[in-house]
Amino acid sequence: MARGQAESLFPTLEELMGDASLAWQNLDAIGVGVGPGNFTGIRISVSAARGLALSLGIPAVGISTFEAIFHIAGRPSGRVAVFLPARKGSAYFQIFAGGQPQGPAFLEPDGSPRDPQWAEAVNAVAGPGKDGACHKIAIELGRAGKGPAPEELVVDGLNAQARAICAIAAERFGSRNERPKPLYVRPVNAAPAHGPPPVLLP
Repeated sequence: MARGQAESLFPTLEELMGDASLAWQNLDAIGVGVGPGNFTGIRISVSAARGLALSLGIPAVGISTFEAIFHIAGRPSGRVAVFLPARKGSAYFQIFAGGQPQGPAFLEPDGSPRDPQWAEAVNAVAGPGKDGACHKIAIELGRAGKGPAPEELVVDGLNAQARAICAIAAERFGSRNERPKPLYVRPVNAAPAHGPPPVLLP
């Protein structure tokens, strides 16, 4: 959705809650995707989740898109490169090992992994398969790591990502979680505010 994200969010949520015969008071926690992705969309969704959580007195749990893709791929063992296409042919990456992220996410401007230090010993690559992106990245990972191309785990569908975010949030519900905040891999391209900063609530 290019425009009208803020205006459409709550009517869509109300519709989903109605389809499930649920009211806001029936919720025990809120899971929200924190990106990376569209700057405006992430800010809107995270702000809405935190506001709802505050008003309902329940926790909000932030889940990255990398975690969601890794979950959909079946949480494979070994070193797994999770990727997400970005603008202008670039791609976001994060390495998982032992079921957990290893180091921060990073951006490859041309969409292909080049650094042999992290490409070595990657046994699987997980991400969207549109336009053969997963296959291309697997081939490039094999070349950069000077080994065989890793297994391709094609993950497609926003609905699957939404379900994965809910499932991971349910697993983490009850444990200590920081308040959700957007995951920005690239610098935020936004003009600074002119007025005084808002007061942050605990």
